[in-house]
Amino acid sequence: MGSKTEERDTLTILHTNDLHSHFEQMGRIAAFIAAEKSQGKPVCTLDVGDHMDRMAIETEGSLGSANVDILNRTGYDAVTIGNNEGLTFTPQQLGEVYAHLDCPVVCGNVRMADGSLPAWLQESAVVETGGFKVGILGLTAPFSDFYRLLGVEVSDPFSLLQQQVSELRQRVDIIVLLSHLGLASDERIASMIEGIDLILGGHTHHLLAEPISIGTTVVCAAGKFGQHIGRIVVERDTASGRCKVKEAGLIALDDAAVSDDRIDRAISKHHEEAAERLRRVTAVSERELGVDYEQESELGNLLAQSVRRFAGGEFSLVNSGQVLGPLPPGEITEGMLHALCPSPINPCVVTLRGSDILRSLEQSLLPEYTGKKLTGFGFRGERLGGLCADGLSVRYDPEAEPYSRILEARTSERTIEPDEEYRVGTLDMFTFGAGYESLSRGTDKTFILPEFLRDLLRMELGRPGAAGEASASRWIRA
Repeated sequence: MGSKTEERDTLTILHTNDLHSHFEQMGRIAAFIAAEKSQGKPVCTLDVGDHMDRMAIETEGSLGSANVDILNRTGYDAVTIGNNEGLTFTPQQLGEVYAHLDCPVVCGNVRMADGSLPAWLQESAVVETGGFKVGILGLTAPFSDFYRLLGVEVSDPFSLLQQQVSELRQRVDIIVLLSHLGLASDERIASMIEGIDLILGGHTHHLLAEPISIGTTVVCAAGKFGQHIGRIVVERDTASGRCKVKEAGLIALDDAAVSDDRIDRAISKHHEEAAERLRRVTAVSERELGVDYEQESELGNLLAQSVRRFAGGEFSLVNSGQVLGPLPPGEITEGMLHALCPSPINPCVVTLRGSDILRSLEQSLLPEYTGKKLTGFGFRGERLGGLCADGLSVRYDPEAEPYSRILEARTSERTIEPDEEYRVGTLDMFTFGAGYESLSRGTDKTFILPEFLRDLLRMELGRPGAAGEASASRWIRA
């Protein structure tokens, strides 16, 4: 009899976050979830966003439908969106792909520009399982300037949350917030908002081996890439009916973990179908364009040309690490461009002081910058690489002392002077302080979405004479 009471009065919550399309882990996740459900106790399965990442061929080739299929097959009860869903797909694309999702997408701080809720989104959801009513809320990181370019308004995540919690509290046994905001925001919410039992976090890829308790709120997170799954047991007091977190922890899903063959077969099929779709010829290269991460190269220059031609600016600056290898001659398929330039990074135009431009050019001559390993900010390359320019010529002395090597940098119209300002076509990741930090000091930023750098390369390859222009030197050794 006691065993039945225990089964009836406990709920297991399983959670993942920031999988970033690591499909190799999804079979292990599914197997663990199936094993938990097979015990006959109520289980609620949740994902906290950035499940999709367009670096993966399955996601790129299916525009996210491969991810949705695996979420369905695994049996998730609710998900929220991260910036990888919200900013690398248009609202229309998300509508099309989420139309096939079997569970609700929950997020309380996303609206269309006209104030309406997207058809594919809910402000809250109630998941009923084994006699438990689980109230689900969601929030995503407010990259407002970027979202606005897609016709989406993402509001301050804190402003309406207390009201949303209070309204939901009346109808449920436990409230869970799916927070794709980062750990600092999760801790802030736990300390200022009444009535949230659990915050499941993501975005900053934090791994909480032990949960953080703040007041009556428990904060949990499962790291990144599906290397762990979070497991929480909620217990209900039979006398009072109140629920509390009994235990919370992480399960490592390493190579020894059992994988679900059914899921793995589905992923294999998605991979084949995506690869087939990406075999479409999208451009033709007049000749091989090489890349060099220490000094200028034709493919780096072509990327700089594509950004300047598409985004504008007196000149452009991009890093060669955006491209992962040379471009062969002949027909170029979508898959080749995706493999070559997988980062979901967008162009932008900023106003920069000459002193910050010159400093970044000096750093581009230093191996600690060209060889720098960089993660996050949309960057999916292996190293930062040097700066490539278009519309700018740089005279330099490689034998001089570091930070004294640039003799002159000039556009066709004027020399770069430390105290003057210039409009520069560049990459959104630099505005976050990633890589060449001085490029983040720009003002009057104009971001351009939804085109990625691989889209710009495709357009530039279609321009007669572009490859020939890319062979002209921008960096001139004194």
